[in-house]
Amino acid sequence: MSTPQQLPVDFASKSFLIIDDFHGMRSILRDILRSCGVNTRNIATAANGGEAIALLEKNRFDGVLCDFNLGAGKNGQQVLEEAKYRNLVGPGCAWIMITAEKTADVVMGAAEYQPDAYLIKPITEATLRLRLDKIWAKKEAFAEIDQAVLDQDFLRAAKLCDQRLATDRSNAGELLRLKCQMLLAAGEHGPARTLCNDILAQRDVPWAKLGLARAHFAAGELAEARALLEALVEEQRTFLEAYDWLVTVLKAQNDLTKAEEVLERAARLSPNSVTRQKTLGEVALHLGKLDNAEKAFRKSVALGEHSVLKTADAYLGLAKTCSALNNPNEALQVLGTLTKQFDGDEVKVQALAAEGLVHHRAGDPIAARKAAQRLGETLTSTGVRPDSASTLEMAELMLVTGEKQQAVALLQDAVRSSPEDTALLGRVQQVFDGASMGAEGSALVEASRKESVELMNQGVLLMRDGKFDEALAALRTACERLPGNIRVLLNFAHLALSIMQKTAVDPALADEVRARLATVHRLSPGEKRYVQLMRQVDTLTR
Repeated sequence: MSTPQQLPVDFASKSFLIIDDFHGMRSILRDILRSCGVNTRNIATAANGGEAIALLEKNRFDGVLCDFNLGAGKNGQQVLEEAKYRNLVGPGCAWIMITAEKTADVVMGAAEYQPDAYLIKPITEATLRLRLDKIWAKKEAFAEIDQAVLDQDFLRAAKLCDQRLATDRSNAGELLRLKCQMLLAAGEHGPARTLCNDILAQRDVPWAKLGLARAHFAAGELAEARALLEALVEEQRTFLEAYDWLVTVLKAQNDLTKAEEVLERAARLSPNSVTRQKTLGEVALHLGKLDNAEKAFRKSVALGEHSVLKTADAYLGLAKTCSALNNPNEALQVLGTLTKQFDGDEVKVQALAAEGLVHHRAGDPIAARKAAQRLGETLTSTGVRPDSASTLEMAELMLVTGEKQQAVALLQDAVRSSPEDTALLGRVQQVFDGASMGAEGSALVEASRKESVELMNQGVLLMRDGKFDEALAALRTACERLPGNIRVLLNFAHLALSIMQKTAVDPALADEVRARLATVHRLSPGEKRYVQLMRQVDTLTR
């Protein structure tokens, strides 16, 4: 059964934002919209990216016509990035990039952030009207699904895709693709795998191959995921999402040489990605390819100047690279810029660690020790718990500057947070070995590992014996003692939800579950159980 014929769009009821740095072009686009039937009072204009964001913050528009080149400040791609990142446009908004730019890197870069259309100047009323008619017809068909996605109710969105598929064959391909994405987002990797295999048994569909690869990756089947993705990027040479997932798999396999090669291919296709250039810099730095790392980090920093995707990691990476290239003065300048550009205690401690290592490498032990002492004081006063890579770096600085006690405490925390991560345990041991503490370090690693496992097992055993209140108390203690241990945090959330499902909802306990899960999401953004458990607590308290 096909979709019923769509009625013509009522342009008189629509509101638009025109973003273009040339007054003449803004006037032309306004006239075209008026010819389509749009009320002049419902047309806003912006001459640059800053004005556009300000208007998007205050108003919800039905359509946005945006140029790519907007003069100084944000370009059109960066306005679109921020609008989507901050949810300044709803799912019903039609975003059209209208530009004279035809170069592949510009088109690919803009397409990555999925505007609804990309039109090359000059455009006509007929072209714009036809494109908007099609965009809004599709958006109307997907409105309920898009709302479920905004609510992060991914399973409901998947079910709505099924309902729509029963009557809407014209959008069947897009509905199946979206259903696959929703199943993966909800952590339902088995059903996603089945769906992709069923589709691929009938025809060769690139997004289904990607979905199947992601399901393999979630199951820890790295070789299978890699094989699928390597074939996919050869068949679909402009499928940038496939490149990014291939890099994720290669990093998980610790094949950084191949990861760098894939990143460079993707960067040649779309060189204006802040995130991809930063990742390329990190991989090149790890491989010791300092010139490549410097180039990528500088590109990421430059691209990020006006982007909402700007990250502190690019500045930190550039500072470390400059230091490794024996340019400590520039490294310190970059760190100074970093602390001015980014707020937050986490950035502060990372910058102090990097500063200390720059001084150490430059042969200034006094400055290095001062930085290490300030780092220790900041860690204590703020309670920041850095990720494992930053923790090892901070411990290394403290060991080389004589701050042994705090270095050991940091390394023990790293082990307690991930006692089953053999790769991390090996890196911790390397830090001890580098400080001539091999035997002592080995004993400390084993003691910390055992302590963590015992704390985790205590709560689990009580759960199995049905002693739920005691188990919850034990897991709460474990959460306090092991605040970076994802397994403990998830076990606490699971048990607390089970108790509330069997008894009654405790608002304070539900809030505690949300807080524990928020920590999980911060420590491991891709953790599938986070979505599942957060959905359960939302359902319980709704």
